[in-house]
Amino acid sequence: MNTANPQLEGLYLAIAAINSLLVSKGIVSHEEVEQALQAAEQTVLDDSKPLTVSQSHQKAVAFPIRILLLANEAAQRGESFDFEDLAREVGRRT
Repeated sequence: MNTANPQLEGLYLAIAAINSLLVSKGIVSHEEVEQALQAAEQTVLDDSKPLTVSQSHQKAVAFPIRILLLANEAAQRGESFDFEDLAREVGRRT
């Protein structure tokens, strides 16, 4: 990610924290968060619809979703995380 986007980094971490709070309050489960994020990712990467943007654009749109998926996985395991670790893992997996 471009280092000129620290506000987005903060936003992703804030959303991850809200997701964890919702889980801890019993409003949703980690699995439900994962399913919702996977559905969003699939919408972005859906091959069945005509490609109106470049693949790099699709990957860029999917990036924050993947960050949140990894944050959810880490929270489910009780692990702490920071943005750089999550971003590195997204890059490794894609």
